[in-house]
Amino acid sequence: MAIKIHKRLSKEEAELIGFKPKEREKNGQKARYYITLDQLEIIDRIRMTPNERKMTVIQQLKNKKGEVQSTLEKLQSEPIEVPDNFEIIKISTSKTTGQQWVQYAEKSKQITPENVDFDKIIKKYIQPIEIDRKPLLLDKEGDFDRLVYSDVHIGMNTNKNGYSLYGGKWDEDELFKRLDLMINHVLNNVKSNRIFVDDLGDFMDGWNGETVRMGHKLPQNMDNEKAFDIALKFKIKLMDALVENYDRVVFNNICNDNHSGSFAYVVNSSFKTIAEIRYKNLEVNNIRDFINHYTVGNRCFILSHGKDGKNLKFGFKPMLDNKQSEKIDNYIKEHKLHNYEIQFSKGDSHQKIFDESSSDSFDYFNFPAFSPSSEWVQTNFKKGMSGFEFFNYSDNVSMHPFKFKWIKAKEVNDKKY
Repeated sequence: MAIKIHKRLSKEEAELIGFKPKEREKNGQKARYYITLDQLEIIDRIRMTPNERKMTVIQQLKNKKGEVQSTLEKLQSEPIEVPDNFEIIKISTSKTTGQQWVQYAEKSKQITPENVDFDKIIKKYIQPIEIDRKPLLLDKEGDFDRLVYSDVHIGMNTNKNGYSLYGGKWDEDELFKRLDLMINHVLNNVKSNRIFVDDLGDFMDGWNGETVRMGHKLPQNMDNEKAFDIALKFKIKLMDALVENYDRVVFNNICNDNHSGSFAYVVNSSFKTIAEIRYKNLEVNNIRDFINHYTVGNRCFILSHGKDGKNLKFGFKPMLDNKQSEKIDNYIKEHKLHNYEIQFSKGDSHQKIFDESSSDSFDYFNFPAFSPSSEWVQTNFKKGMSGFEFFNYSDNVSMHPFKFKWIKAKEVNDKKY
C-alpha cells in the first residue's frame, strides 16, 4: 500500500497532480490534500525549480572558415523531466511570466490482445472436473453411440409479424426444452462407453441478421451477443450431461455452412477451450472444411452441412444425383476410404431422407433440422418436421429417431360458421 501524507497545496498544484481544487480554509491557508510520496516529489520539484524560459541558441550559420555569421535564438524552457510511471497529460504556460505548469498522471496500463494471456485467464476460472462414475458393461470393445443434429438456427424468428403460415415457437425457452428432450433420449438409450456428437452446421441463424454471403436479411429474435451466450450455454449443458455417462465424448462441429460460418466457429472455439480444460475424457473438433470425415473401426462418417459459405449457390440436394455422387466418390478416392463402410451425413435440407441404395459406395443420409421451419420454408415448401437422430453401433446399427412436436407461437381460433 502506498504511503500517503497531508500537504497544503495551491489550486494550481492540486490540479496538476489530478485533484479537484478546493477553496482556501477560512483562515486563508491553502487547502490540505492527502497525497502519495510520488505526488509530493512532483510538488517539490515544481516549487524548487520553476521551469522558467530563457534565450537558447537553436541554429547557427557559419562561413567556410567555421566562423559564426548569424545565430537564431528562441525563448524556451528546459526539457521537462517526467517521473517514472507518470506521464504528462496537460501543460499550462503563463503569458506574463513564461512559467510552465505541468500536470502529471500515473501511466494507464494499456490492454491489447497481444499482451493478454487468455489461456491463463481461462484456466483461472475453469477448473478441471473429475467425474466419479461406474463404468458401463460393453458387449464389445468396438461399440459406440452417435448423436447427430443439424440446423439449430439459434436466433431465428419463425413468426416475426404473427402471420406466418403455420407460426411456430422458437426462442430460448423452446430451445432448451428441446435440448432437455434430446439429453433424456440419449441417456435412455446408452449402449456404449463412448459417444460421437455430430453438429452438421447452421447452428447459428446468422450474424447481424444475415446469411454468410450477406445481402439476405433474416427475421431474428436475438442480437449477436444474446445468440452467442445462448449457443455456448447449449453446448456446455449438452457436454455436462454426456460426460457423466460416457468415458469418452467427441464433438464434431461443422463451421462451414450458409448461415453460421464464422459465428459458429467463434461459438465452437470458445466451447472447445472450456470443454477440453474442464474434462480430460473429451475432444472437440471444429471443422472448417466443406467436407470432412472421421473413422471408427471399419466405419467412416463423411460430414458436410451440404452448402458452404462462399462457393456453392446450390449445395447437395436431398435426393442424390450423378453429379453429387461423383463428387463424393472423388472424396472417397482422394482419402483412400474404399475399405470402410461409409455414410455421407448432411444437413441443410431440413428433411430426413436416409438413402441406402442409390450408391454402391456409400449411404446418403439427410438429417432433419433441430429447429422448426422458418417462415420462408413454411411459405415456399411445407410445415415440415424437426428432430434429431441417435444410433447405437455394434455389429448391427440400432436407430433411435426423435421427432419434436410443433409448438405454435400462439393459439389461433378457427372460425366456424
